[in-house]
Amino acid sequence: MPQLEKGSKKLLNAWAFYDWANSVYSLVIATAVFPIFYTELFPEGQTHIAILGTSVKSTALISFVTAFAFLLVAFISPLLSGIADYSGNKKIFLKLFCYLGALSCIGLYWFSLENIYWSLVCYFFGLVGFWGSLVFYNSYLPDIAFPDQQDRISAKGYSLGYIGSVLLLIFNLAMVMFPGSFGLKEIEGLEHPSVRAMRISFVSVGVWWILFSQYTYYYLPKGTRKNKVTHHVLLNGFKELRKVWGELKLNLTLKRYLGAFFVYSMAVQTVMLVATYFGAEEIAWGEGEKQTGLIVSILLIQLVAVAGAVATSRLSEKYGNIKTLIGINIIWAIICICAFFLTLPIHFYITAGFVGLVMGGIQSLSRSTYSKFLPETKDTASFFSFYDVTEKIGIVIGMLLYGAIDQIFGSMRYSIVFLTLFFIIGIFLLRRVLKKS
Repeated sequence: MPQLEKGSKKLLNAWAFYDWANSVYSLVIATAVFPIFYTELFPEGQTHIAILGTSVKSTALISFVTAFAFLLVAFISPLLSGIADYSGNKKIFLKLFCYLGALSCIGLYWFSLENIYWSLVCYFFGLVGFWGSLVFYNSYLPDIAFPDQQDRISAKGYSLGYIGSVLLLIFNLAMVMFPGSFGLKEIEGLEHPSVRAMRISFVSVGVWWILFSQYTYYYLPKGTRKNKVTHHVLLNGFKELRKVWGELKLNLTLKRYLGAFFVYSMAVQTVMLVATYFGAEEIAWGEGEKQTGLIVSILLIQLVAVAGAVATSRLSEKYGNIKTLIGINIIWAIICICAFFLTLPIHFYITAGFVGLVMGGIQSLSRSTYSKFLPETKDTASFFSFYDVTEKIGIVIGMLLYGAIDQIFGSMRYSIVFLTLFFIIGIFLLRRVLKKS
């Protein structure tokens, strides 16, 4: 196995290529095909499902399950990242979560309302696998790239992810829209061929994720430490977190940035996770227009996001990371306010374009900004676990609030406009990062 030097082009490209491998989950499962599939399972007029002895709105149910999956990731990732730093082998944990997520995606082939508990378990662990793997993937960034390389390689990772995921999505959507061309014929007594095509797309995500991640595993360093993992390592993980927390208290800039990131990321991730469900339920689509309209919107978001990630990287070089993040948060706040008034498909298409423009930019720049603020340390996995826990707990709060408002008011419009508050607070907190004291 080759041992490449830090900053080498081949190593940087291998790291960024994991985005190509795993981003198909975030697009096909979290954003595109699965939300459409999930809404198709419910007959016209049925908005609730009986589960655990109570009636829950279908979109609120997904919000709650998503929140609990992120809660689990937030709980276990600091512990596992501490173990990874101690044992010096992040790669094994990256692989573990990758395979858990990929196999769970394959399990979604059997998702149905009749087997709702098994179905939600697969959905739950798909989320855990994807986001758990990102803890260790992100922690590699300062290990493989020098500070002046980090913005660009982070943006390149997101761009590769968007391009790769769009390619697979186009193939999957071709199956959904023209199932007969792929040998999926209508058979009496079976579900519509387009729904079966969606199930096959879940399998394709799992296979793609496992297959293309092998290139990243081949080149990423395993680690230099050889500490033996014992039962004491569990306690060592908590000790590492206390040590990191102590260093955070001494680094005012990093501490303020994490506070700002916690607030605005709560809203960003929630919007991204529920956008397709919002479009399916709140937009007045014409007869037979909804599925195609959602597909067009999703592709538009992903294609614009590539340009958004690159443009954000250039803007950060000119104006600085924090000022660029403030500008992006202002745009996000405007988007959420406008979303309350969306009714027609054309409104949704225009909003989708603006979401794509700021979606890739805010993710890639947030990651590289945090990496720049880190002190010199070898325990990058423990530091990045704080970053990831901040993000995950924010998503838990965001999704629970979103789901609760949706359940109480019966409309996601009130939920989405409520998120504006978090962007406004995030802007205020980002301004404090620029202050020296």
